Amino acid sequence: MILDVKGEPGMDPVVGMLFSMFDGNYRRLKSIVAGMSQEELDYKGPNLQYNSTAQLIRHLAYVDLNWFYRIKGEQIPEFLEEKYGPMLDENNGIPLIQGISVETLIAEYDEVFDKFKSLSYQLTDSHLNQTVDYENEDKATIRWGIWHIADHNRYHQAHINQLRKWYEGELS
Repeated sequence: MILDVKGEPGMDPVVGMLFSMFDGNYRRLKSIVAGMSQEELDYKGPNLQYNSTAQLIRHLAYVDLNWFYRIKGEQIPEFLEEKYGPMLDENNGIPLIQGISVETLIAEYDEVFDKFKSLSYQLTDSHLNQTVDYENEDKATIRWGIWHIADHNRYHQAHINQLRKWYEGELS
């Protein structure tokens, strides 16, 4: 196998490179959580003080869905907001997710990934310079947004890997 950041055939070169970063990190996430038990998926770390893997997977899917609609210049449809959201709970934390299987969480994330892949075929490298509203009245280029999706996924993979170590340690 040859690892690369070359996009899918039919994608503009830079769009394809950015998409391949998202794709590679998403594949890695799926391999990290594959076969995870419900107990481990819902595990919140020592003293139950961290976000669980389930929470992090749903959070990633929701953030990526936000970027999809942000890039399209549209609001997230209410039914998708209800399915994946909200971004934060009443305490400004990632909402609690429990009792949802890893297969279901990944299948739902696959839906978001497929939307983004389809959008990536429609984008051209010149679209990447366009700005979209981000957070706190900031703007971001579409190029930065796609990079951010990949980076954000990898960031939370580190948290999931730490949760896995703690979980295995508690079983010992």
